[in-house]
Amino acid sequence: MKLIAGLGNPDTKYAFTRHNAGFMLLDYMKYKYSFDFKFESKFNGEIAKTTLAGESVVFLKPHTYMNLSGNAVIAVMNFYKIQPQDIFVAYDDISLPLGTLRFRAKGSDGGHNGIKSIIKVLGGNNTFDRLKIGIGPQPPVPSEVFVLQNFTKEQLEELKPALQKAADAVEFYLNNGLTLTQSKFNG
Repeated sequence: MKLIAGLGNPDTKYAFTRHNAGFMLLDYMKYKYSFDFKFESKFNGEIAKTTLAGESVVFLKPHTYMNLSGNAVIAVMNFYKIQPQDIFVAYDDISLPLGTLRFRAKGSDGGHNGIKSIIKVLGGNNTFDRLKIGIGPQPPVPSEVFVLQNFTKEQLEELKPALQKAADAVEFYLNNGLTLTQSKFNG
Protein backbone atom coordinates (compact mmCIF):
# COMPACT_ATOMS: atom_id res chain seq x y z
CA MET A 1 0.00 0.00 0.00
CA LYS A 2 1.20 3.50 -0.89
CA LEU A 3 0.38 6.82 0.72
CA ILE A 4 0.23 9.74 -1.68
CA ALA A 5 -0.03 13.03 0.19
CA GLY A 6 -0.66 16.33 -1.53
CA LEU A 7 0.23 19.28 0.66
CA GLY A 8 -1.80 22.45 1.04
CA ASN A 9 -4.05 24.42 3.35
CA PRO A 10 -7.70 23.39 3.82
CA ASP A 11 -9.71 26.64 3.96
CA THR A 12 -11.44 27.74 0.74
CA LYS A 13 -9.56 31.05 0.90
CA TYR A 14 -6.38 29.04 0.17
CA ALA A 15 -7.85 26.93 -2.65
CA PHE A 16 -6.00 28.66 -5.49
CA THR A 17 -2.88 29.79 -3.65
CA ARG A 18 0.56 28.69 -4.75
CA HIS A 19 1.02 26.69 -1.53
CA ASN A 20 -1.89 24.46 -2.56
CA ALA A 21 -0.27 22.93 -5.65
CA GLY A 22 -0.23 19.52 -3.92
CA PHE A 23 -3.97 19.73 -3.19
CA MET A 24 -4.60 20.83 -6.78
CA LEU A 25 -2.80 17.76 -8.11
CA LEU A 26 -4.86 15.40 -5.94
CA ASP A 27 -8.06 17.19 -6.93
CA TYR A 28 -7.14 16.73 -10.59
CA MET A 29 -6.39 13.04 -9.96
CA LYS A 30 -9.75 12.67 -8.20
CA TYR A 31 -11.53 13.65 -11.40
CA LYS A 32 -9.23 11.76 -13.72
CA TYR A 33 -9.43 8.46 -11.81
CA SER A 34 -12.97 8.82 -10.38
CA PHE A 35 -12.47 8.64 -6.65
CA ASP A 36 -13.83 10.82 -3.85
CA PHE A 37 -12.23 12.33 -0.79
CA LYS A 38 -13.85 12.06 2.60
CA PHE A 39 -12.83 13.97 5.71
CA GLU A 40 -11.68 11.61 8.48
CA SER A 41 -11.22 13.29 11.86
CA LYS A 42 -8.89 10.53 13.10
CA PHE A 43 -6.47 11.55 10.32
CA ASN A 44 -7.26 15.28 10.48
CA GLY A 45 -7.52 15.26 6.72
CA GLU A 46 -9.38 14.13 3.64
CA ILE A 47 -8.56 10.67 2.37
CA ALA A 48 -9.48 8.55 -0.61
CA LYS A 49 -8.66 4.88 -1.08
CA THR A 50 -8.40 3.33 -4.51
CA THR A 51 -6.32 1.10 -6.72
CA LEU A 52 -4.12 2.84 -9.24
CA ALA A 53 -1.66 1.11 -11.55
CA GLY A 54 -2.38 -2.15 -9.72
CA GLU A 55 -1.33 -0.62 -6.38
CA SER A 56 -3.52 0.03 -3.34
CA VAL A 57 -3.24 3.74 -2.68
CA VAL A 58 -4.40 6.05 0.10
CA PHE A 59 -4.53 9.68 -1.03
CA LEU A 60 -4.29 12.30 1.72
CA LYS A 61 -5.02 16.03 1.84
CA PRO A 62 -4.00 17.07 5.39
CA HIS A 63 -6.25 19.57 7.17
CA THR A 64 -3.51 20.42 9.65
CA TYR A 65 -2.34 23.41 7.63
CA MET A 66 1.01 23.26 5.93
CA ASN A 67 3.28 23.61 8.95
CA LEU A 68 1.80 20.53 10.67
CA SER A 69 1.32 18.29 7.62
CA GLY A 70 3.33 15.54 9.30
CA ASN A 71 0.64 15.03 11.95
CA ALA A 72 -1.87 13.86 9.34
CA VAL A 73 0.74 11.84 7.45
CA ILE A 74 1.84 9.91 10.54
CA ALA A 75 -1.78 9.23 11.55
CA VAL A 76 -2.49 7.62 8.15
CA MET A 77 0.83 5.74 8.21
CA ASN A 78 0.16 4.29 11.63
CA PHE A 79 -3.43 3.30 10.85
CA TYR A 80 -2.61 1.60 7.55
CA LYS A 81 0.85 0.35 8.64
CA ILE A 82 2.58 2.19 5.79
CA GLN A 83 6.38 2.39 5.84
CA PRO A 84 8.28 5.64 5.08
CA GLN A 85 9.58 4.23 1.78
CA ASP A 86 5.94 3.84 0.67
CA ILE A 87 5.14 7.53 1.12
CA PHE A 88 4.99 9.89 -1.84
CA VAL A 89 4.48 13.63 -1.26
CA ALA A 90 3.50 16.27 -3.84
CA TYR A 91 4.07 19.91 -2.95
CA ASP A 92 4.90 23.38 -4.23
CA ASP A 93 8.46 24.59 -4.83
CA ILE A 94 9.28 28.30 -5.22
CA SER A 95 12.72 27.62 -6.67
CA LEU A 96 11.28 25.91 -9.77
CA PRO A 97 9.63 27.81 -12.64
CA LEU A 98 5.84 27.62 -12.76
CA GLY A 99 4.63 24.22 -13.94
CA THR A 100 8.03 22.52 -13.80
CA LEU A 101 7.94 19.02 -12.31
CA ARG A 102 10.80 17.50 -10.35
CA PHE A 103 10.66 14.01 -8.89
CA ARG A 104 13.14 13.40 -6.13
CA ALA A 105 14.15 10.64 -3.76
CA LYS A 106 14.81 11.59 -0.15
CA GLY A 107 16.60 14.76 0.83
CA SER A 108 16.31 17.78 3.06
CA ASP A 109 13.21 19.86 3.56
CA GLY A 110 14.62 22.60 1.31
CA GLY A 111 12.99 25.22 3.53
CA HIS A 112 9.48 23.83 2.92
CA ASN A 113 7.61 23.70 6.22
CA GLY A 114 5.28 20.88 5.17
CA ILE A 115 8.22 18.63 4.29
CA LYS A 116 10.00 19.73 7.46
CA SER A 117 6.97 18.61 9.49
CA ILE A 118 6.85 15.20 7.78
CA ILE A 119 10.57 14.60 8.33
CA LYS A 120 10.14 15.59 11.98
CA VAL A 121 7.29 13.14 12.70
CA LEU A 122 9.28 10.42 10.94
CA GLY A 123 12.08 10.95 13.45
CA GLY A 124 14.38 12.53 10.89
CA ASN A 125 13.68 9.88 8.23
CA ASN A 126 13.68 11.66 4.89
CA THR A 127 13.65 8.63 2.60
CA PHE A 128 10.21 9.22 1.09
CA ASP A 129 9.81 10.09 -2.60
CA ARG A 130 8.56 13.51 -3.64
CA LEU A 131 7.17 15.49 -6.50
CA LYS A 132 7.98 19.18 -6.48
CA ILE A 133 5.60 21.34 -8.51
CA GLY A 134 7.17 24.62 -9.61
CA ILE A 135 5.37 27.81 -8.60
CA GLY A 136 8.21 30.32 -9.25
CA PRO A 137 9.83 32.58 -9.96
CA GLN A 138 9.39 34.37 -6.66
CA PRO A 139 9.17 38.16 -6.94
CA PRO A 140 10.92 40.35 -4.35
CA VAL A 141 8.44 39.59 -1.54
CA PRO A 142 8.91 37.28 1.44
CA SER A 143 8.31 33.64 0.57
CA GLU A 144 5.60 33.29 3.23
CA VAL A 145 3.67 36.06 1.46
CA PHE A 146 4.29 34.74 -2.06
CA VAL A 147 3.14 31.17 -1.39
CA LEU A 148 -0.15 32.36 0.11
CA GLN A 149 -1.01 34.55 -2.87
CA ASN A 150 -3.52 33.26 -5.40
CA PHE A 151 -2.33 32.19 -8.80
CA THR A 152 -3.43 34.63 -11.48
CA LYS A 153 -5.93 33.39 -14.05
CA GLU A 154 -3.10 33.17 -16.60
CA GLN A 155 -0.89 31.22 -14.20
CA LEU A 156 -3.69 28.75 -13.49
CA GLU A 157 -4.03 28.18 -17.24
CA GLU A 158 -0.28 27.56 -17.42
CA LEU A 159 -0.41 25.23 -14.41
CA LYS A 160 -3.28 23.10 -15.74
CA PRO A 161 -1.22 21.08 -18.29
CA ALA A 162 1.50 20.60 -15.65
CA LEU A 163 -1.05 19.07 -13.27
CA GLN A 164 -2.30 16.80 -16.07
CA LYS A 165 1.28 15.72 -16.76
CA ALA A 166 1.90 15.27 -13.03
CA ALA A 167 -1.13 12.97 -12.70
CA ASP A 168 0.17 10.83 -15.57
CA ALA A 169 3.61 10.89 -13.98
CA VAL A 170 2.30 9.66 -10.61
CA GLU A 171 0.62 6.71 -12.33
CA PHE A 172 3.84 6.03 -14.25
CA TYR A 173 5.76 6.22 -10.95
CA LEU A 174 3.52 3.58 -9.37
CA ASN A 175 4.18 1.26 -12.33
CA ASN A 176 7.86 1.97 -12.93
CA GLY A 177 9.49 3.43 -9.82
CA LEU A 178 11.32 6.67 -9.23
CA THR A 179 14.38 6.38 -11.47
CA LEU A 180 12.43 5.85 -14.70
CA THR A 181 9.91 8.50 -13.66
CA GLN A 182 12.70 11.02 -13.09
CA SER A 183 14.15 10.26 -16.53
CA LYS A 184 10.81 10.70 -18.26
CA PHE A 185 9.19 13.59 -16.38
CA ASN A 186 11.78 15.78 -14.66
CA GLY A 187 12.24 19.03 -16.49
